[in-house]
Amino acid sequence: MRCEIAASLLHDPDILFLDEPTIGLDARNKIAVREFIRGQNRRHGTTVILTTHDMQDIEALTQRILLIGNGRLLLDGQIDELKRRVSPLRRITIEHSGPLAELPAGVSIEDQRPGQTKLQVDTSRVSVSEAISQLAKKLEIEDLTVAGPTAEELVLSLYKEYTL
Repeated sequence: MRCEIAASLLHDPDILFLDEPTIGLDARNKIAVREFIRGQNRRHGTTVILTTHDMQDIEALTQRILLIGNGRLLLDGQIDELKRRVSPLRRITIEHSGPLAELPAGVSIEDQRPGQTKLQVDTSRVSVSEAISQLAKKLEIEDLTVAGPTAEELVLSLYKEYTL
């Protein structure tokens, strides 16, 4: 696969069409191919058109999604916009010391263990940055991760919406 990608770049194309570029590759080579594709886009401005069913490729390589179904273009949008449309909820996982006493408006507890709390933030009510800022005033935060809908959740939602 890497040789095929390299051969397709010999003539410095403006547009690179890739069909399932990481299919059949082990984890190390998948990561290497994804990094190479991102680098090609950054360094040379190559537009990469990717067809794939690999959700990790979608997460790692795309900013924009075109959904084609039944021979028609059904959707064309930025992946971040689509994620916001699919769900206004974001997940925040906080590792902290001390008790979590009061939550900002729009924030709810999903799961709680000693030293770790998983929260849901309704971004239609409060921004993630504002929620984190308010939490940081009340807690000693040791680590924090924020996650939105995954590419799989996004694609599944779009398939349902367009009945594909």
